[in-house]
Amino acid sequence: MPENTPRPPRNQPWENGWAPDTSRTPGTRRLWLAGVLALATVITCVMAIAFMKKASDGPSRAARSPVPSASTATEPGLITFASPSDTGASAPGGKVGQSTARSTTAPASPSPAGGANPSKSPTHKATSSSKPQPKGTWKSVRSVNYPDRYWHVSGDYVKLDPITSAADRRNATFKLVKGLAKADCYSFATADGTYLRHRDFVLRAERNDGSALFKQDATFCRRASSITGAIMLESVNYPGRFLRHQNFQLTLDGDYGHHRSSSDYQADSAFLLVDGLA
Repeated sequence: MPENTPRPPRNQPWENGWAPDTSRTPGTRRLWLAGVLALATVITCVMAIAFMKKASDGPSRAARSPVPSASTATEPGLITFASPSDTGASAPGGKVGQSTARSTTAPASPSPAGGANPSKSPTHKATSSSKPQPKGTWKSVRSVNYPDRYWHVSGDYVKLDPITSAADRRNATFKLVKGLAKADCYSFATADGTYLRHRDFVLRAERNDGSALFKQDATFCRRASSITGAIMLESVNYPGRFLRHQNFQLTLDGDYGHHRSSSDYQADSAFLLVDGLA
């Protein structure tokens, strides 16, 4: 620009009519705007931090808050909390910690290979090896014409003997059970597990060998006697033959029809079932 070009006066307005404000320090508007923006930023950050802290504290407070016990009685307007459980608290009946000890400290019994419980094996073994005992009623058999004498096991035979001792009472007491060969008849079992059977038409005590013949020989059916209150015992496999005593020996005597009119036969074959002597 040529040095001789005239410049507009400093204190004169521009062509658009705007004139600078000479009463204010230059740059204060920008500083004020910057300060307002910084203050707004700080306030926003503080509020955000406070909100985040409050949101994070909510679950932890809920987790730390004790839950009131359902069994604890509460007064209106009061909040109560369950006391922590104590392992030494008294159980009902004054017994301390029994239920806890039973449920937590009792170990399960180890089972050997195969799943068998060793504590049960002896019982199972004893049960399987022992023979089942017959069910029935203990009775003694008394003679009608010799009322002081009873069926009595002497050796292997059954005799009609007087009872004078505890051993005699035991050997004169029998378990009356259902007939081995016929359920509506009788069988007589002894205390040591034998049965009364006839062999060679003589009554004796023997072990049950499981045969059909033994079951028939040891089964006797009850029949009415001509003597009031007495019974007669007929053989299952020899119908018409009844147990009777001869010379105080129990035998299976035959042909009742032939001896029907004999008073001796009637009396010798009549017996009374009484309560067991033992």
